[in-house]
Amino acid sequence: MRRLLSTFMAGVLLAMSTAAAAQGTSIVIGGALRFDNDAVWQRIVDEAGGAGARIAVFATAAANPERSAANIVAALNQRGARAEAIPVAPRLKNIDLQTNLRDPALIAKVAASRGVFFSGGAQELIVDTLQPGGEPTAMLKAIRAVHAGGGVVAGTSAGAAIMSRMMFRDAQDNLQILKGQWRQGKEYDRGLGFVGPDLFIDQHFLKRGRIGRMLPAMRAFGYTLGLGIEENSAAVIKGSAVEVIGARGALLVDLSAAMSDARQPAFNLRGAQLSYLDRGDRHDLANGVTTPAPHKLREARIDPAASDYKPYLQGDSYFLDMLGDGTIVTAMAQLLDSAAPEVRGLAHRVHPRAGDTAPDVGFEFRLYKGPGLVGWFSGALGGEDYTVLKARLDVTPVRVATPLVTPLP
Repeated sequence: MRRLLSTFMAGVLLAMSTAAAAQGTSIVIGGALRFDNDAVWQRIVDEAGGAGARIAVFATAAANPERSAANIVAALNQRGARAEAIPVAPRLKNIDLQTNLRDPALIAKVAASRGVFFSGGAQELIVDTLQPGGEPTAMLKAIRAVHAGGGVVAGTSAGAAIMSRMMFRDAQDNLQILKGQWRQGKEYDRGLGFVGPDLFIDQHFLKRGRIGRMLPAMRAFGYTLGLGIEENSAAVIKGSAVEVIGARGALLVDLSAAMSDARQPAFNLRGAQLSYLDRGDRHDLANGVTTPAPHKLREARIDPAASDYKPYLQGDSYFLDMLGDGTIVTAMAQLLDSAAPEVRGLAHRVHPRAGDTAPDVGFEFRLYKGPGLVGWFSGALGGEDYTVLKARLDVTPVRVATPLVTPLP
């Protein structure tokens, strides 16, 4: 914990030096962005100035930078931009990376742009290339200047991870993070801070059950607000204003009133607040007000505290994999739209992995009704789409039998 605190303080200093840069628009994409997702691609171009907008594309994180950059440039130009790949990537062949990082002509191209796009891949390659040892390169300073001047910085997957002042570097195992098995420079690192110092970002969020790693990270790094963006979806962030666009939505985590019990032997949490913002929803981080999408507002508000509340769903579910694909939002919808006062579920690995020092430890998630829990449902876009605001959450470490089940005699 002392190491985590030290890292947090380093992140604070970084945030102080970059806070002035967070004046433009940040478009944080949850990964797996489809090339036919016009809502996201067109929004990037529009925020950069519309037709003819110059956008610098960095495939720094990509395994195949040439192919990745070419695809992104084509997608942006198809929507009217004048995008150009900037050859700054460790895995790019036949270039001198350090020479390109300092190249005045390339830096000038970035400085003349109204937008910057970071590809997916490995986010550690972005921070190690543009901010080695925590020190910004001239190229990163040019990118920051674009943002500070009112331009747009967009990123998908790895390009989204770098948006907050602290980030997950390479942390694929949610339960490992919940159990406190993570290290500076390995599973977590400093990000680039394009969304300001107070908002933590994570991506591939619902698909990969990353609520399991966001909660302990936020507590360790001193965040009270976190935003986990789903795949093929994006959050457009301007100052305190957040708008969700694309295929699905984002989970807003508020720990401002949350508490932990230091006497517990593992991570625990009481009083967290979760809100699922669906596509088209808007939220103000400053005052906490959410405005649902227009098609949601045409439907009746679901308010469990109202006298005319008529729950639609059955409320007797127990979720055996709370870190499964989309499970956390399914459980939140169950809480909102059923008569049950709470919904519970388990986060646990049935088959322990080698090296797990606590194979019998799991975590029970308890979602429960509290003041302000409201939501909306709509099928107008062809799905069963909920917006859920202010669901309460407790996380308790539990001991799980190993094996979890045994045959009947």
